[in-house]
Amino acid sequence: MFIEAGMEPSNHILTDAEQEKVDNAFSILPPLHKKILKEHLHSISFMDNMPNTALTSPIETADSTKQFNITFRAGILNETISAWATWKEKSVFDNSGNPALAIQIDAGKLDAIQYVLLHEATHVVDVVLNLTSHADKADSLLVHTVFTKNIWRLFNAPEIQYTNPVLEKTRFRGGAIQPISSATEVYSALKQTPFASLYGMASWYEDIAELLSIYHLTNKLKQPFVIYLKDNDGVIAVFEPMRNKLVKRRLKQLRVFYTI
Repeated sequence: MFIEAGMEPSNHILTDAEQEKVDNAFSILPPLHKKILKEHLHSISFMDNMPNTALTSPIETADSTKQFNITFRAGILNETISAWATWKEKSVFDNSGNPALAIQIDAGKLDAIQYVLLHEATHVVDVVLNLTSHADKADSLLVHTVFTKNIWRLFNAPEIQYTNPVLEKTRFRGGAIQPISSATEVYSALKQTPFASLYGMASWYEDIAELLSIYHLTNKLKQPFVIYLKDNDGVIAVFEPMRNKLVKRRLKQLRVFYTI
């Protein structure tokens, strides 16, 4: 797929140090993730010259067993969660018109692979257990689950009370890259929703993965997750999802990941 897009991806062979980072990333997963991956994770792989961070793909099997491969961009093995998350969040905004403004995420010093594996593994758990409904048609009004009821209208459309024109313009909602001067307004709008991140608003699949990943990082691994908008070195806006009352109301739903 990447080659057809004009790229030159190549297989990345893990060094001993990188293998240790991967082992650590599996070790910190919630109990349900470990159980499901033992049964349904066919393989993982790492790629150089890969444009996105990770890709979870179904594997064809001889029977009805669901099997998956997760492919990671190898570069994240040399990044912290803070550095990787900041890079991703910066992709939402264009600061060329105001270079003094910048987005920065403080998510601690753990390896980025820990967060990314957790996020992608949540997709596997989601599909296997149908924690959110899955269908082929983008405009289908699907059956709701406890994770989507009163949050999402369609799998890619939040309920009306959480649909904000400011947020709808952002790239993860299918909009465009926004000028960074709009960041304060964007995060103020996000605080009025039950979503843990802008990326979590892309669909209910990304919502559950982001909600669980940020919760696990902060509550189980005792790391921060704070988004700062800075003007030079001064902080002018802060978004901390796990302090958002609307997000906190959803956390009881996450118990399923820790009781098996």
